[in-house]
Amino acid sequence: MLIGRTKEKLELRRAYESEYSEFAAVYGRRRVGKTFLIKEAFNYKFTFFHTGLNGATKREQLLAWRQSLELAGYKCTSNFKDWAEAFQALKELINNSKEKKKVIFIDEMPWMDTKGSSFVTWLEFFWNGWASARHDVLLIICGSAASWIIKKVFRNRGGLHNRVTYRIPVQPFTLSECEQMSRKMGLKFTRYDIIEAYMVLGGVPYYWSLLDKSKSLAGNIDALLFNKAGALHYEFNELYKSLFRQPDTYIKIVAALAGKQSGLTREELIKEAGVQNNGATSQVLQDLEQCGFISYNYPFGGGKSKLIYHLIDNFTLFYFRFMKNSKSSDENYWTNNIQSPVRRAWSGLAFEHVCFQHVPQIKKALGISGVSTVVYSWKCGPNDAYEQGAQIDMLIDRADRVVNLCEIKFAEEEYVIDKSYDMNLRNKIGQFVYNTKTRRAIYLTMITPYGVSHNSYWGNIQCEVTAEDLFKEV
Repeated sequence: MLIGRTKEKLELRRAYESEYSEFAAVYGRRRVGKTFLIKEAFNYKFTFFHTGLNGATKREQLLAWRQSLELAGYKCTSNFKDWAEAFQALKELINNSKEKKKVIFIDEMPWMDTKGSSFVTWLEFFWNGWASARHDVLLIICGSAASWIIKKVFRNRGGLHNRVTYRIPVQPFTLSECEQMSRKMGLKFTRYDIIEAYMVLGGVPYYWSLLDKSKSLAGNIDALLFNKAGALHYEFNELYKSLFRQPDTYIKIVAALAGKQSGLTREELIKEAGVQNNGATSQVLQDLEQCGFISYNYPFGGGKSKLIYHLIDNFTLFYFRFMKNSKSSDENYWTNNIQSPVRRAWSGLAFEHVCFQHVPQIKKALGISGVSTVVYSWKCGPNDAYEQGAQIDMLIDRADRVVNLCEIKFAEEEYVIDKSYDMNLRNKIGQFVYNTKTRRAIYLTMITPYGVSHNSYWGNIQCEVTAEDLFKEV
C-alpha cells in the first residue's frame, strides 16, 4: 500500500493521460521510495521495465538490457554491440505493442552511463529523433544518483536540454506519513516516539521499514545503527557513494555544516570544508540542495551576499553527532545513554530541524497558511545596549507585517516557563528589535510537544504550536 505521494501520483497520471508523448524524471535521495511510487502508480504494469546495474561494464549493461527486452516479449537474435542497437530494439518493442500508452520505465539510469558508452547520446536520439514525435510514449527515468539526473538531463546543453516535460521530486515523509507507516507496521510508538525517531531517521521510508515492532524505539536505534551488523550501521558511506559519483567534496561540505548549528556563509563554508571557491563547488552545493541534504536562507534584513547554508538531513546530522568519531563499542549505546546530557542537548537541536521541516504545518496551526512568509533563524552577539547575545530558533516573517518569534523546546511534558527563562525571552525580543530596527509586530510563539504550562508567565506567549499540530496534513 502506497502512503501519501498524492501530488506525485497525480503528476504521473497526468503524464500518462496526455495526448502527447511525455518525458518524466523522478528524482530524490536514496531510499526515499521513488521506485515503489512508480510501480504502485502503474500497478506494476509497463511496456518495458529495466533497472541499470551498479558498477557494471558497458557489455554487462547491454546484456541486462537484452534480458529486460526478452521479459517484455521482444525476441532478441544476438547480443547488442552498443546503445544504438539497444535503443533500436526498444523502438521495435514499442512499435509492436498494442497498448494505448507505452510506459517505458528505466530505473537506476545513472548506472547505465558508463565511461565511453555514449549512452546519453543514444538516449537523446531515441527521445528527440523518435519517441517525442509520437503521441503514445511515456518515458520515465529514475535513479539513486540524483546528481546525474540533474547534471546530465536537467542541465544538459545538448539534445536533452528542456526535453523533460515532468520533473517529479520525491521528498521524505512528513511526521503524519511516518505515523501512517508506523501504524501499518504495527509499531506501538507514541507521537513523542515518532518525533524522536524522525529526529534520527528523518522521513526516509526505507529506514522506517526496518523498525521492529517487538523492540522499543531505543532498542531499534541500537539494533540498526550501533550494532555493527545493523542495517544502517554503514549507511552513511553507501548513501553518498550511491548519490554522487565523486562523493568526497560532498562529504566535506556536509561535515563542515554538521558542526555549525547556526549555519555557514559560502565563504565560511569554503574555508571550513577546505574546498575550492569555484563553479564546481557551486554545483556541489546545488546538488546537495536539490537532493534535500542542505538548505539556505538569508539573514533577517540581509542581502544575498549573506546567504547562509544549513545541513538539514536528519540521518547525516545524527551520524556526525554520535557515530562518525565514536570510540564506544557499546551496541546498546542509545539505550544506556537515554538520560545523558549529550543526548538531551542533541534532542533540542534535532527537534528544531524537525520543526523547520514542518513549516507548512506550523503555519496552518498559526492560521496563516495563505500568508506569504519567509523563515529564518537568527542570532547576535553582545552590543552597547545588551550585555548578552541572543539566538532565536525560528523567525516567521509574514507579509501581513507580523513576525512570529518562535522558541522551540523538546520536552516530555508541558513546558514550564520560569522567571529566568521569561527574562531570557524578553532579552531575545529586545535584542531582535534593537538590532534589526524592525517595525513589525512581534508574536512570541512556543513550539513544544505538549504545550506550555499556564502559569503566571504564560500570558506573555501569543501563540502555541504542539506535536498535534505538527502531525496534521496540509
